[in-house]
Amino acid sequence: MTSLPEPLDVIAVGAHPDDVEIGCGGTLALLAAQGHRIGIVDLTDGEPTPRSSGPEERLAEAAAAAKVLGVVHRETLAFPNRRLFDSFEVRVELAKIFRRWRPRLVLGLADKTPLASPDHAQAVAITEAAVFYSRLTKWDDTFAGLPVHTVPQLLGYFLFAGVPQVPHGHWPLVVDIAGHLETKLAAIGCYKSQFPPEKAHVFPRVRAMAETVGLMAGCAAGELLAGCRMPFTAEPLRTLFPPVG
Repeated sequence: MTSLPEPLDVIAVGAHPDDVEIGCGGTLALLAAQGHRIGIVDLTDGEPTPRSSGPEERLAEAAAAAKVLGVVHRETLAFPNRRLFDSFEVRVELAKIFRRWRPRLVLGLADKTPLASPDHAQAVAITEAAVFYSRLTKWDDTFAGLPVHTVPQLLGYFLFAGVPQVPHGHWPLVVDIAGHLETKLAAIGCYKSQFPPEKAHVFPRVRAMAETVGLMAGCAAGELLAGCRMPFTAEPLRTLFPPVG
């Protein structure tokens, strides 16, 4: 029997270090503050990039950002930035992580990002496939004997490369991150190689997007998620009027 670590409640998957922080960093900070165990998986190390000195710098930034968010486990897969493609090999490697850490919720990229990295669109397909592979039986050799794990929920997050569009057949969910917006911004700020002073405009844009999403949902700041299952509640009043603080 393979020895398994203590499960994670949530695993967020990004194509590159900083994707998760930008797309759902507030949600992760909120969940970590509530006592949930959070993990992040980056499919590539994001290198090369114009301003980074190399993978060591980018990985150190990712570790610092994870600490700011309260993440308990982060790992980077060895697939290449700029050449990330949906393949059997990357699907299996990500599914192994889901089998090992047994999350209840996976957060993945929700959509492609026109005029930005095509790796993001590949990560959508990879994450969806890995969630499926994680629960398949009679495939022990492929997954190094790791037990099957059914991920109960998969939600997508958005990088807002343009106006966010919830994919057809998906349902929106806004997470109130008003108390964790500054933490989200601090985590993004750990990526000094990606957001040097000349790119300081990124931070007010992230804040403005969170405040705009919050305005549409009725909170001070929000992050948009989307899933293929319609959200439901047994406590409609609590959902409509959540406790403050």
